[in-house]
Amino acid sequence: MKQKIRYFLFRSAALILSSAVLTPTYGALTLDRSRIVFNEGNNSISINVANRSQKEPYLAQGWMENERGEKIKGPLIVLPPLQRIEADGKTMIRIQALPDTKELPEDRESVFYLNLREIPPKGNKPNVLTLVMQTTIKVFWRPKALVVEPSVSVLPGRDKLSLEKNSNSLRIKNPTPYYYSFVDFLPDGKNKDVAEFVATMVAPFSTADLNIDAKTVGISPKLIYVNDYGTMKSLSFKCNNNSCLSTGKD
Repeated sequence: MKQKIRYFLFRSAALILSSAVLTPTYGALTLDRSRIVFNEGNNSISINVANRSQKEPYLAQGWMENERGEKIKGPLIVLPPLQRIEADGKTMIRIQALPDTKELPEDRESVFYLNLREIPPKGNKPNVLTLVMQTTIKVFWRPKALVVEPSVSVLPGRDKLSLEKNSNSLRIKNPTPYYYSFVDFLPDGKNKDVAEFVATMVAPFSTADLNIDAKTVGISPKLIYVNDYGTMKSLSFKCNNNSCLSTGKD
């Protein structure tokens, strides 16, 4: 599962890059899931955070962003925004819904991003660069009318998705109220994916262009998407000329 990872470099004012020593940092803090579905009606959702470092405590800084990547103070917030996690320790962060969630659309999902930045202890060695990892995962706000039973592994309406072959690309149409995150593409009856495929999230009631050469699609392609639980699922299409309709099946 691909995640959006950002790296931040921290250094002292006296640090000279040419003489700096790079200290590798492998993500110490981990979340217990790769995406979150927040159903309207729930006041909050808790996420487990673990510190994999056996030796050092870390600070965990969390915040929310909107779909444009802008830091926000509502309608969802992270609590606590900053906390210390001891070496080999575990804790929880909570995403809290504020009253202004009532202003979100009721006929479709809304997407936000949970960010968790790990802040390591200050080192005593001079001239050392430290890589700090930040993890970002999607948070889907799902209105009451669209809530799906936990036992359902596929979203309603996936048989309504369609593809349109253009001269240089493939356009997907999503007429459903749900977000779809496509991570892979399998051409006509093949198990080998398309190496240059770029993961694409398609918003509700919208279209998106996939970087797929229409000539390679064939008549029975498959798209791979990520479901509510972070599991990859396939969706088959049947093509006739320039139009491909979802079969609603894997």
